Amino acid sequence: MADPSGFPAAFAAAWATRDGSAIGALFTEDADFVNVVGLWWRQRADIARAHDYALKSFFAETYLRPGVIRVRQLGTDHAVVHCRFQMTGQLALDGSRAGDRQTVMSFVLERQDGGWLAVSAHNTDVVPGAETYLFGDEFGPVDYRNG
Repeated sequence: MADPSGFPAAFAAAWATRDGSAIGALFTEDADFVNVVGLWWRQRADIARAHDYALKSFFAETYLRPGVIRVRQLGTDHAVVHCRFQMTGQLALDGSRAGDRQTVMSFVLERQDGGWLAVSAHNTDVVPGAETYLFGDEFGPVDYRNG
């Protein structure tokens, strides 16, 4: 892709293939990826393998749709891209369809000969009405503004 703003669409298109190597191809060999629960994959092969497993199991029927995108150029060869995604179709543990999810993904991109590749990605779930997480008797989202 010629412009970093196209990266979220490329990520969603790779997701739709259900092939983890298509996701991996968007990353440099030594890239990092932190998922929504803090799993940290540190190489393209690990990123591809983890996504291949998910896309063939609990994400097998998902659709990932990019929403708002913000690009911040860090010189001519690097950029940070944030994108809000909506995901539908995740399978629950019992095989039923889970509810829709919203996430914000951050990508740090580097211009390569063939276009832009991610050197880092971080995925964060959007939890409506929450400010942070609290670990007490249970771990879950909380909003201190509403007691």
